[in-house]
Amino acid sequence: ALQRKLNTGGLQGAKFNNMAVVSHTMNLQIHRGHGDYVYSILATGNPLDKDGDRPAFIEEARCHLDVSLLIEYTGINKDDEVSFIEQIVHHLSASLKIAGGDILSFQEPTLHRIEEGNDIDLRKLTRKLMPGYAIIERRELMIEAMEKGQDALDAMLDYLAIHHRCDKDDENNVTWLSQRKTSGWIVPITTGFYGITELGQAKNQRDPDTPHRFAESVVTLGEFRMPHRISSLDEILWCYHVDLDKNLYLCEQVNYSKQINKF
Repeated sequence: ALQRKLNTGGLQGAKFNNMAVVSHTMNLQIHRGHGDYVYSILATGNPLDKDGDRPAFIEEARCHLDVSLLIEYTGINKDDEVSFIEQIVHHLSASLKIAGGDILSFQEPTLHRIEEGNDIDLRKLTRKLMPGYAIIERRELMIEAMEKGQDALDAMLDYLAIHHRCDKDDENNVTWLSQRKTSGWIVPITTGFYGITELGQAKNQRDPDTPHRFAESVVTLGEFRMPHRISSLDEILWCYHVDLDKNLYLCEQVNYSKQINKF
């Protein structure tokens, strides 16, 4: 959306190729009262209907996020950089959202040039991203488990499960230990959609000029990793990829996309 606004605002050559998200803080909007067993969702106060009642809605958890966005761009020359930053600030202040949520405040964007293989420039940038966690894809864990005979769901649950066991010494002292299948902060992530119907038209579809199809989410494993542990920005950058032959619409890691393009 931001790229389209820049293109219509005079920067026709601006193109956002890849991006990364580094999460710094997260405040989940939930509450658990004294004596409660489960948490309750702090929902929004929606307007009353014509009868004065609250309209029915499906509860969805919300959170407040503090993130850094890294965007790899092309098509901006030195003379356009001031206008580039000014337009980004204008559009972020006016109407843009992030992950469906409002932008409450932001720092003015800065431009960084990092030559491939230049570790000094990379470390200068990653220090600015600390403390924080970037999400990376770990689909190789799923592939490895499925090659050994597990189905996709069992493979995912196996990596997410926490196993507890107790060790008893000679004096009958018990020590409880918790262990996961692999190290790292492993989480399930959605990386795109898989089309389950053919492209076509649907009644009352939002955009009559764009073919419609029903799809289901593509879920795999990811890992939250601190930026100071990366050796290349490609390790945390993501890009879009469409494979119409397999009906896949994905957001995948730049590293993986480059490997595919070699073949």
